[in-house]
Amino acid sequence: MESSVIRARRPRAVLLVGLPGAALLALCVLSMVSGALSVPLTQVWDTLFGHAPSTRIENVIWSVRVPRTVLGLAAGAALGLSGSLMQALTRNPLADPGVLGVTAGAAFAIVFAVGVLGLGSVYSYIWFAFAGAFATSLLVYLLGGLGRSGTTPVKLALAGVAVTSLLFSLTSAVALTDPDALNRYRFWSAGSLAGQSDHVLGQVLPFLAVGAVLALACAPALNSMALGDDVAASLGLRTGLVRVQGVLAVTLLTGGAVAVIGPVVFVGLVVPHLARILAQYAGVGPDHRWLLPLSAVLAPSLLLAADIVGRLLARPVEIQAGILVAFIGGPFFIAMVRRRRLAEL
Repeated sequence: MESSVIRARRPRAVLLVGLPGAALLALCVLSMVSGALSVPLTQVWDTLFGHAPSTRIENVIWSVRVPRTVLGLAAGAALGLSGSLMQALTRNPLADPGVLGVTAGAAFAIVFAVGVLGLGSVYSYIWFAFAGAFATSLLVYLLGGLGRSGTTPVKLALAGVAVTSLLFSLTSAVALTDPDALNRYRFWSAGSLAGQSDHVLGQVLPFLAVGAVLALACAPALNSMALGDDVAASLGLRTGLVRVQGVLAVTLLTGGAVAVIGPVVFVGLVVPHLARILAQYAGVGPDHRWLLPLSAVLAPSLLLAADIVGRLLARPVEIQAGILVAFIGGPFFIAMVRRRRLAEL
């Protein structure tokens, strides 16, 4: 009986991996052909393999769309992993680097480094992004734990919203002191995949890779911690070390992503819920060995889709991907808060 159940679930598990992967591949192709200049797929293929039909198309593909697509893959996977990891560690369905202020902390630290200290390269101010993300994580968690009821999902969300509002006010104040910093901040703060070279991606990619490895390595421990810290400890799990590893992973993933694409919010909130729905349908349940990789595939799909739609809606002008993601994530966040069962957690 058990083997027949496993055989019945296997096709669904294959679809769990195959369909999101195929969708992501299709979005990568659309990202290469779409934009102010439409490039046929055959010309994209020829350009990628060294037979560009013209210098203009070669420059568009290799200097703009390839870095943009790869950046969407890397930053999207980072935001998806960090959101899924935060929801698992806090057992909070509202957790997200943007909602809990981690993104705002990294953004403030970057603007401070650029506008006040005069740092110009990604490799120089990314360290400030990590420090800001880490410090804000601790502050929000401490504020969310105040009071008799201790830490609850809604209290964490409210603490995150309060800290985010304060940090964005401080960020704007710093940006206003330097006209050049303000001009850069206005574009960067909306969240966009445009305007970054492969050199910038090469600087941040090692940090994102280390963060991803740390996050994925937490998956078995997260399954045990979902049963409660006492049960996990009785199984021999050192929950404190798992949380430290998780916070370090979130810091690297969020800080690295914010440094290159800006403070994009709600990706880490929406995607883990979609991953759980797909995992439930596939019959694998709330297994973080599936949920984390699935979030790392679904998140860049969402980010690339928003980026592609933003290129096409107001062509030749672009709408930043962060704005379109907010249109999706904002109502989703409100719906989650309004769910009656959250007040009982």
